[in-house]
Amino acid sequence: MTEEKIGTVMHFFAKPAVAAIRIDEGSLAVGSAIHIKGHTTDLYHRVDSMQVDHKTVETAAPGDLVGIRVPEKVREHDEVFKVTE
Repeated sequence: MTEEKIGTVMHFFAKPAVAAIRIDEGSLAVGSAIHIKGHTTDLYHRVDSMQVDHKTVETAAPGDLVGIRVPEKVREHDEVFKVTE
């Protein structure tokens, strides 16, 4: 497995559990596996849906701020990696 840094968590919304992620480089698509890593965070997750400006999207590019539902708490400044097998 290889990991490529694609972005950073900008905010976490507790209900529902959603991470606002800024895409800095590369791209992200629904179905992609991601790894969110930080001081106390170590979460692997498969993206099942994404939203940009409250609209459902299939892909995100650099500069986009996307909302992704996550199964547990993540923190601001956590790094987001795209995992490829």
